[in-house]
Amino acid sequence: MKLVTWNVQWGLGCDGRVDLARIVDEARAFCDADVFCFQEISHGFAAHDGHDDQPARLAALLPDHAAIFRPAVEMRDQDGRPQVFGNMILSRLPVLQVTSHMLPWPASEVRSMQRQALEVFVATDAGPIRVTTCHLEYHSHEHRQAQIQRLRDLYEDAALRARLAFREISDGPYRTLPAPIGSIVCGDFNIEPHDPLHAGMQRPFSSDIPAFLDAWTARHGTIPHPPTTGVADHRQWPQGPHSRDYIFVSEDLARRIVDVRVDVETTASDHQPVAITLRG
Repeated sequence: MKLVTWNVQWGLGCDGRVDLARIVDEARAFCDADVFCFQEISHGFAAHDGHDDQPARLAALLPDHAAIFRPAVEMRDQDGRPQVFGNMILSRLPVLQVTSHMLPWPASEVRSMQRQALEVFVATDAGPIRVTTCHLEYHSHEHRQAQIQRLRDLYEDAALRARLAFREISDGPYRTLPAPIGSIVCGDFNIEPHDPLHAGMQRPFSSDIPAFLDAWTARHGTIPHPPTTGVADHRQWPQGPHSRDYIFVSEDLARRIVDVRVDVETTASDHQPVAITLRG
């Protein structure tokens, strides 16, 4: 299984041009992924998307992948037309279930917007894997802390739920899915590797549930994580190259990691894509 996560900034490249076809071409050239996890997908916010239906456009550009979009932000303009902004997963693997989780949005005095995590169960040859992609708050540590705790709680609840003896084998909505062989949480976390929240994401759980590991560290040890933003866009990121996009895997997937890579060359977004390959 190959997965790519990328904050594509609604297709806005460092040259100032919005081009989703370029995003898809460069993503596939970097890694012909079974699962693409894209953040910052827009429809109805003309300043971003130029009136293009970006979820539909990405679905058309990747016709061999099932397209799942769920908004973090859903508004209406003055004429009642929808305006949505959020995360998208496109999967070449069979999708067994889709869940959209709204993340905490504390009432603190910061410029912010609602954040969301999009979760899918995908079927692999080795068994189902739970994949969640997210884009956490940029402006507030308090928000990020609450959002990371929520991601951990969602994972822990799902792991405990999978252990329940109850099984529903009908074709109805109550049916029970097979327990996943592991979980992936990826996306733009808006934290750097030295941030305590990066370590906090990997804290052990009180029960014997497998903890999360930064996939880069699990594969490459002490080699520093390559930068995932600030590589080419120095106006938005005057601090220069640094990391804030990650793939976390549950410990039960760690032995399956074949490779983890970052494309530090592309300028199709202000962020860089991160890829992981897992063996069956």
